[in-house]
Amino acid sequence: MAQYHYIGRDPQGKLVKGKLDAITTNAMAEQLLQQGITPLHIDIINPSDSIANIFVRRKISLEQLITFCRQMYTLIKAGVPIIQSIRHIAETSRSKALTEGLNGVVEGIEGGLTFAQALAKHPKIFPPVFVSIVDAGENSGQLDVSFKQLTSYLELEASTIKTIKTVIRYPMLVIVAIFTALIVINFMVVPAFSKLFLSFHSELPLPTRILIGTSNFLTHQWYYLLIIIILLLFIIRHIIHTKPGRLSWDHWKLKIPVIGDIMYRIILARFSRTFALMLKTGLPVRRGLTLSAAIVNNEYISEAILAMRDHVERGVTLTQAARESHLFSPLVIQMISVGETAGSIDTLLTEVAEYYEREVAYDLTRLTDLIEPVLLVIMGSMVLLLALGVFLPMWDMVQFTKFKAVG
Repeated sequence: MAQYHYIGRDPQGKLVKGKLDAITTNAMAEQLLQQGITPLHIDIINPSDSIANIFVRRKISLEQLITFCRQMYTLIKAGVPIIQSIRHIAETSRSKALTEGLNGVVEGIEGGLTFAQALAKHPKIFPPVFVSIVDAGENSGQLDVSFKQLTSYLELEASTIKTIKTVIRYPMLVIVAIFTALIVINFMVVPAFSKLFLSFHSELPLPTRILIGTSNFLTHQWYYLLIIIILLLFIIRHIIHTKPGRLSWDHWKLKIPVIGDIMYRIILARFSRTFALMLKTGLPVRRGLTLSAAIVNNEYISEAILAMRDHVERGVTLTQAARESHLFSPLVIQMISVGETAGSIDTLLTEVAEYYEREVAYDLTRLTDLIEPVLLVIMGSMVLLLALGVFLPMWDMVQFTKFKAVG
């Protein structure tokens, strides 16, 4: 998500300007229109202009947002007025960011804004999808239903994230162990033996030379490696903050063997579930596609979804637009077609999301099965190299000593 600077006009025609976070310029324009501002000019802010954002985090956790939705559903269902409900949650919340945001929402409502408009003033806490669902519930008089749907939606999102973290926990622990072992070997073990080996004044075996050379470089010239890493990170960061660079970067990520396929299915599952929720709350297809494109966190797929929206605007069916996007498999296209024909596209999209989530669960299990032997081979190679590097010179020294004794 990038930060944008905008210039626009409010409903009274007054010129206004400010900054907002959004995935794309289109998503930014949608946010402004939702707030009643007609955008005139939108510019992405260079990352160096907002370095403070690296240190100041205003977002709240997904769990805190879920708790907020549950509390709002319960209070509204019980007949408690909106402002009183928000104030109660703000007073009892342990999150300073959420408390400040909710106090700002109360001020906005008291100043004449609708609930959704007041939420939209705090995009770092309440994303556009969240605001749109609240807006739909507010307009239909079913705000409690909207918060119930949001709770279910966010709980599924949290469950997916938890599953991914659980699956990758073991490989990450092994990678950390390998990294730690490399540090210990190169900074403690090898230097202790290198002086002894070099005192032999004879040609050392290749594994030993590799160990000593690597250790010397990391011990005495580590800053070269650090400079190279920092430069690479800076270049990559600069590239991905440009429109073409971001498109290429996000497209490349989807082409990574095994991992790219998993990322692709996770994104499509999120899109399908979000779009289904949009349609279920009564939002138009165009609006639903725009908002769904803003939450996928992948510029390449986001552009493809926005292209689907443009096709639908020109009178093309959703099924045909989905087929021309080349995002979905033939099976998913068939499911969308059945849903569109039967008038239950939101239900079929939910099934599409569940289909992709099952695929992701299977792929993650397969990924773990693939990673484990690779990590074992890496660890085994490290142990073998260390053993050869240390014991071969010692073996040569023993043989040399025996030869001298015999001589």
